[in-house]
Amino acid sequence: MRGIALLLLLLLPACGSDAPFDLTGWTTYGGDAGSHQYSTLDQITPANVHRLEVAWTYHTGDARADDRSQIQCNPLIVDGTLYGTSPGLKLFALDAATGTERWVFDPFEGEDDGPGPLGVNRGVVYWADGPDRRILFTAGSWLYAIDAATGRPVSSFGTGGRVSLKEGLGRNADDLFVIANTPGALYRDLLILGSRVSENADAAPGHLRAYDVRTGALVWRFHTIPQPGEFGYDTWPEDAYTYIGGANAWAGMTVDPDRGWVFVPTGSAAFDFWGGNRKGQNLFANTLLALDAATGRRIWHVQIVRHDLWDRDLPAPPNLVTVTHGGRRIDAVAQITKSGHVFLLDRETGESLFPVEEIPVPPSDLRGEAAWPTQILPTKPPPFARQVFTEDLITDRTPEAHAAVRSRWAQVRSGGPFTPPSTQGTVIFPGFDGGGEWGGAAFDPETGWLYVNSNEMPWILTMVDLAPTEENRAPGARLYAANCAVCHGADRAGDTAGVIPSLRDLGDRLQPSDVAQILRRGQGVMPAFGHLTPAETEALIAFLFDPEAAHAPPADPPEAPALTDPRAVPYSHTGYNRFLDPDGYPAVKPPWGTLNAIDLNRGTLVWQVPLGEFEELTAQGLPKTGTENYGGPVVTAGGLVFIGASKDEYFRAFDKTTGEELWKVKLPAGGYATPATYALDGKQYVVIAAGGGKMGTPSGDAYVAFALPD
Repeated sequence: MRGIALLLLLLLPACGSDAPFDLTGWTTYGGDAGSHQYSTLDQITPANVHRLEVAWTYHTGDARADDRSQIQCNPLIVDGTLYGTSPGLKLFALDAATGTERWVFDPFEGEDDGPGPLGVNRGVVYWADGPDRRILFTAGSWLYAIDAATGRPVSSFGTGGRVSLKEGLGRNADDLFVIANTPGALYRDLLILGSRVSENADAAPGHLRAYDVRTGALVWRFHTIPQPGEFGYDTWPEDAYTYIGGANAWAGMTVDPDRGWVFVPTGSAAFDFWGGNRKGQNLFANTLLALDAATGRRIWHVQIVRHDLWDRDLPAPPNLVTVTHGGRRIDAVAQITKSGHVFLLDRETGESLFPVEEIPVPPSDLRGEAAWPTQILPTKPPPFARQVFTEDLITDRTPEAHAAVRSRWAQVRSGGPFTPPSTQGTVIFPGFDGGGEWGGAAFDPETGWLYVNSNEMPWILTMVDLAPTEENRAPGARLYAANCAVCHGADRAGDTAGVIPSLRDLGDRLQPSDVAQILRRGQGVMPAFGHLTPAETEALIAFLFDPEAAHAPPADPPEAPALTDPRAVPYSHTGYNRFLDPDGYPAVKPPWGTLNAIDLNRGTLVWQVPLGEFEELTAQGLPKTGTENYGGPVVTAGGLVFIGASKDEYFRAFDKTTGEELWKVKLPAGGYATPATYALDGKQYVVIAAGGGKMGTPSGDAYVAFALPD
């Protein structure tokens, strides 16, 4: 190992875990509790990375092509054992040197009516106290504690080894969608956990909870939607905490064990795109929170987006970094955003290290809405994604593509990052999936550089007024517009990437009884719709199977949702639609996906390169475009940045200093997960989950490890 890496080991603060910085393993989601996504391993270098070969491949055997299953897991490697999860959310342990299976735990084995909504799993938590070693992970609406040696539930944890995530929210959530995609953060014997909830008006509250690792008991709860007497209560309508949901921490969190603090990024309040029933600034939605990890007490907060109307969740765990600023070393927090910004904040106070400007925001023309008049943006570092889809950025890939996109662009609003949603259609750029996303950023303590991948994909958000019309007066049509169109589209055709299935010709695939069960329990990534009454379920199913017949208006046409009812949401939208040209490529000029190096000391963008390519376009002589991408980077002391993420299903290594692409290999399916690196018996490995299933690519079930030949 290089001398500088050994020196860094001595100098690095113990912000990654209560144990010393680990040279050879990957013991925490994101590499360490500070989410560095960094390794001091340096056996693989720019000079030899081209010699990497497959060391082993493990197939989980449960990919589900029918509902586009995925693996987004950043696996852990502890004492020679790799812990990961499968597309079906089975937990497994492997010999990390050979990929040989040691045990598998299926959380849904023996359940009579299936697992219900699964979501995805992005990682697990390892905890040990002497011989007591546990893996804590979530599947469906449950938090499990599993014996790390045997794969069996720890009977003393909760009830039979598990705790319901629907309990302890301070509101009845039995019929609501509550899961957790991203692992919690460990502080001593506490697991601090966020959640994923619905994005619609039926959302559960996104309160933070801390559980006793030994017993599963709830130790503390922080209300992200404040209750009477709590700080921030006056930033909402009175009693909003009783009916508004969301403001949930789905992206993960980081821990500073020396301070005893946990840093938590939160998402938007629900409903995402209309907030007339939640007028105000809406603390603590879209906020970076610093909490006392032992008690949940608020220390400081910075709200990144006020009264969010754009689904601008904080999408990844913040990086705990130490930078040189103003001639001195400062412990800081770096938070990436979907809008493509980095907020660099003093870790002690939450104050920005670079100036932040407050910009005016256009008002909304949706009835009942009151957009917050200003938003904040950092002046440095510069954004790592373009901010406005202007006419000069319209694709010129072909004259036909340019003309088609130009025509559509002229019909919608494209005024900047905070242009409010509209029934006309509003361009969201960067799109709903960033800019930055859940794969997070990697921080190199050698240089103070932050590495982050970015999407450059415009989307179009079109709101739908639910006031009765000739088209939606029928009960089934109105129920579809309010509950289903946001994912499956107003025309029932699914999403533009082919991930959300079409509901046209539904009778060719399913029976009405099948759909009734899916609505009741959920399936795959689809939540349950338990709030629908039997009559509403029947009307919705009738519409899905025979839209024309179901369009017959009722004898007593419904009235528009009353704005005096705080639970009423008078708008839906046509779905999450990428803005594409007629051939399915992004409507904007390239790059469509990038990898970026940002100097946090100076607040500058060091380099930006395309990430991924469409090989058919490269063959036509177009420069490499980059692609949409999901999953994050890992940076090493060996001088490399490893990342999968791209739509072309390659795993790549870049020179961390120059951004030059040095190596790539085709994976068995898309590597839409953050890799991990570790060493065993003197050999460095790099492993990534290849689960595919995003952006219309095939699903897979593999974990692939690479190493240099002996």
